[in-house]
Amino acid sequence: MKCPYCDSNDTKVIDSRATEDNHAIRRRRLCQTCNKRFSTYERYEDQTLMVVKKDNTRESFDRSKLISGIVKSCEKRPVSMEDIEKIADDIEVSINHIGKKEVSSTTIGKFVMEHLKQLDPVAYVRFASVYREFKDVESFYREIKNLKEKN
Repeated sequence: MKCPYCDSNDTKVIDSRATEDNHAIRRRRLCQTCNKRFSTYERYEDQTLMVVKKDNTRESFDRSKLISGIVKSCEKRPVSMEDIEKIADDIEVSINHIGKKEVSSTTIGKFVMEHLKQLDPVAYVRFASVYREFKDVESFYREIKNLKEKN
């Protein structure tokens, strides 16, 4: 494993343990060159899952892209990285339980919105504005009104 600080390949594992949900192994590593510590996660890989985008192009499912989208929605909100990782874990499990080799980006977006709605309403509206492609202020207003009525 390459050190993210100095790019050395001379690293060693100093601790390994299962994550809370038992879907990954967290490894603490020590770089023998610069003596910095970092964590890596080892996850099982089911099958290559393809995401079908709105324009019908296909790309491999990318967990980091999912997390990046959630992070953007939660920017400057009281949402921890642990919460975001948990959402990503839950969505990955949900996608794998569908049992298909292809899943639409719309399905993934719906999963994200379900989780964000429960976690942080502001992050939910931010994500919804991109996901549903709000064109004007009225679209925002309707979504916020619906959110308030359901709570």
